[in-house]
Amino acid sequence: MVWNGDESIRPNNTGLCTINTCPVSDSVYGYAPKLAPNVVLLVLFVLSTIGFIVVGIWKKTWGFFVAMSLGGLLEVIGYVGRVGGSSDPFDGLGGQSFMIQICCLTVAPACYAAGIYLCLARIVIAFGEDISRIKPRWYTYIFVTCDLVSLITQSIGGAIASTADDDEGSKVGGDITLGGLSFQVFTMTLFMVLCGEFAWRCWNRRHMFDEKQRGLRESRRFKYFLYAMAAATFFIYIRCVYRVAELAKGWDGPLMTNETYFIVLEGTMVILACLVLNFFHPGICFEASYASRNNASKEYNGSSDEVTQ
Repeated sequence: MVWNGDESIRPNNTGLCTINTCPVSDSVYGYAPKLAPNVVLLVLFVLSTIGFIVVGIWKKTWGFFVAMSLGGLLEVIGYVGRVGGSSDPFDGLGGQSFMIQICCLTVAPACYAAGIYLCLARIVIAFGEDISRIKPRWYTYIFVTCDLVSLITQSIGGAIASTADDDEGSKVGGDITLGGLSFQVFTMTLFMVLCGEFAWRCWNRRHMFDEKQRGLRESRRFKYFLYAMAAATFFIYIRCVYRVAELAKGWDGPLMTNETYFIVLEGTMVILACLVLNFFHPGICFEASYASRNNASKEYNGSSDEVTQ
């Protein structure tokens, strides 16, 4: 049973509302989250996160493993909150569903972005360190640091907004979150520009490619991974631009209170980014690189043994 439009039973204080006494537009969501799409996204994120954990441990890609598993865990918790809020957006999960989904779903893609940033250094090494303007490790230092700043800012803003007792506190939290998201969009834009610039330098300096990494570069898995990373970056970028536009209009703006936009431009974009990296995981796609590195290590150790003997 839902509110039938009878104003005589509608509380003056929306904090006392239930789905039986108030229209769902009065809820913090501005709508009642639909059960089916949120359950589908929840299941997909659970499966994706399990995949990142299993392959990450199997292939020992620890940095990527931590970033993607943490992002997945936050997504799962966030969608548990939305599923809880679908039955009653005024009282889902003891009134905490909105806070849970705001805090978790806002910052989770920053973790995924960190995982993507970690891959760029290895890609640079695969083609040749001398081709890049920046040393591979500095790509990691710069972008992961920027991502952490964005993640912390968004976390603080989300926490303030979701626990605020008045509109002013909610607006402050929203503005802080918007700043963190805007910085994330800036960081991702710079990342894509530098990736494009590196690709251009590779095209013009093909003769400088690292011959030790030829096996990796010519493998299908590596080529598929490059496409997968580009697609994942694009999906996360679209999501971040959407969230900036959403928050710029406020908590009761037309984008924030329309679940269709959320499902398509938030949930779908993020899960697509996860799935392409599940199927083309760097731990699997870079196996040739690991093999060549191990062989080089064995050769070095063998020559050292010969010298010792």
